[in-house]
Amino acid sequence: MERAAPPEVAVRLARADEQVLIEGLLQFYIYDFSEMDLPGTPGFPFNGEGRFDSYPALADYWRLEGLRPLLIHVNGELAGFALLNTRSHHGGEVANNVGEFFVARRYRRDGVGARALHQMLALYPGRWEAAVVERNHAAKLFWPKAIASAPNTSDIERREGDGEHWRGPIWSFNAA
Repeated sequence: MERAAPPEVAVRLARADEQVLIEGLLQFYIYDFSEMDLPGTPGFPFNGEGRFDSYPALADYWRLEGLRPLLIHVNGELAGFALLNTRSHHGGEVANNVGEFFVARRYRRDGVGARALHQMLALYPGRWEAAVVERNHAAKLFWPKAIASAPNTSDIERREGDGEHWRGPIWSFNAA
């Protein structure tokens, strides 16, 4: 039996007129995150329009230096996004921090996320950081494997957040 070819993954910088695409995908991203709401916290309530509130400062990704909105496509179809910034979760300096990363459910478990990350690392070399919220168990499995499998990563370090400013693991690494 012949095995299907892996899907073609492409990552590119989003144009200003494509902000609406990321706004739409953010609804699914926040919905996925809402499964991880902690009991007794406000979590992610719907607003008066039956949607989640807008992502704070999303427009800054097209205005401020060092912020990069990326779109992920699979076989030419929109499949996800990434928001890169320069904020470190442990106080060091980074060229790129994965602020948000989303791949639609239909494209998960097929290597799409890892291949998208590998393209991002090739596009934007330097010191990277990826911090994962403690309660996001799937992401805690994904990130170390995706980072380690990239052909251009080195000096991979895993730290824990301080519990006050960040709760969860933080991976720092170089991308050549």
